[in-house]
Amino acid sequence: MALVLGLLLGWPALAAKNPKHSKKDEVVTISTSLGDIRLILFSDTPLHRANFLKKAASGYYNGTTFHRVIPNFMVQGGDPNSKDADPNNDGQGPAGDPTIPAELAAGHRHDYGAVAAARQADFMNPQRASNSSQFYIVENHQGTHFLDGQYTVFGQVIQGQDILDKIAALPRDGRDRPTTDFRMTMRVEKLKKKKISELYGYKY
Repeated sequence: MALVLGLLLGWPALAAKNPKHSKKDEVVTISTSLGDIRLILFSDTPLHRANFLKKAASGYYNGTTFHRVIPNFMVQGGDPNSKDADPNNDGQGPAGDPTIPAELAAGHRHDYGAVAAARQADFMNPQRASNSSQFYIVENHQGTHFLDGQYTVFGQVIQGQDILDKIAALPRDGRDRPTTDFRMTMRVEKLKKKKISELYGYKY
């Protein structure tokens, strides 16, 4: 689903900063012109969680687009290349972009609203290591379970699933890229898990 080169060092140190038994959790809000998508990230995929939270909080994703949209399948974004004026490099990722080791053992499924990491195909990437920035969100209401166990699922949309459907309905070209740049911004908010459950109905 994405092109990525290189290796990443130091992921265990990042993951160690994520306490598994905290009474609080981070809610990531992806803001778009069609509305907001809110998601949580799984504690049992600590490398992906730490990476995504760091990028989301730092503004890394602000101005990136959903550059690949396939109705009844998924919406993909997060490539920093999509910030520039050249649509042809969207999805390729910057040269030398690092990867994240796969965290498939957690066993999360590609349910509707699942957040997963894009990666190179198996023949180039037999370890199924993830792209460090590009992600996709499952838009198919029945899920895309043929991908289970092949791509790391590290989060779940807890509000704004209807926005996924609106994104999937955008006009797009032959490469499944929206014909108009559809940009996002992100913010991270730490809340008590009890509050998250009350607000969004998510059960830990």
